[in-house]
Amino acid sequence: MRFKDRQEAGVLLADKLKGYAGKDVVIYAVPRGGVVLGAEIARALKAPLDLVIVRKIGHPANPEYAVGVTAENHDVLCNPAEKRSLDPKWLEKAIEEARQEVIRRRKVYLGDRVRPDVAGKTAIVVDDGVATGMTFVMALRETRHLRPAKLVAAIPVLPAEMLPKIQKEADEVVYLDAPEDFLGAVGAYYDEFPQVSDEEV
Repeated sequence: MRFKDRQEAGVLLADKLKGYAGKDVVIYAVPRGGVVLGAEIARALKAPLDLVIVRKIGHPANPEYAVGVTAENHDVLCNPAEKRSLDPKWLEKAIEEARQEVIRRRKVYLGDRVRPDVAGKTAIVVDDGVATGMTFVMALRETRHLRPAKLVAAIPVLPAEMLPKIQKEADEVVYLDAPEDFLGAVGAYYDEFPQVSDEEV
């Protein structure tokens, strides 16, 4: 399955989530790319939109390759094999830098806006796709801390092998495509997949 852009993916996901329209729901988008889809879903369901901010910790030799991820509540999720092979001092510094970036993003994106209370309601966590799943799993765990009655994962595309891992974290997984032969990158499923800026978020 291919998507024209993030807006189209958001509209298609919103259609699969329409059963939640008018219910006690809060949409949690993962910045930056997930915010474009989150906005479409929030509009369609007439639900408040918030952010769940997590930050990838890139490998020192290849920053695009995630060795771990951290979140606003200071939780850290690391690839155990990578963690063993990295200098502990470097990792500690990288985790702290990632945490500072998470704090910066919350201030830049939302200022001092009061967060919607999702306790006892349904939380829908959305991103523009999943590849390794580490960032999205952390986003789900971070949202679970807010004590929603139900946690829903909403993603347009993810590798089939990732589905059980996401299902373990969420009460429901809503997706559009889970190919067995995943193309390796989320952007490969979009005709247009530009970087999303802080300003756009």
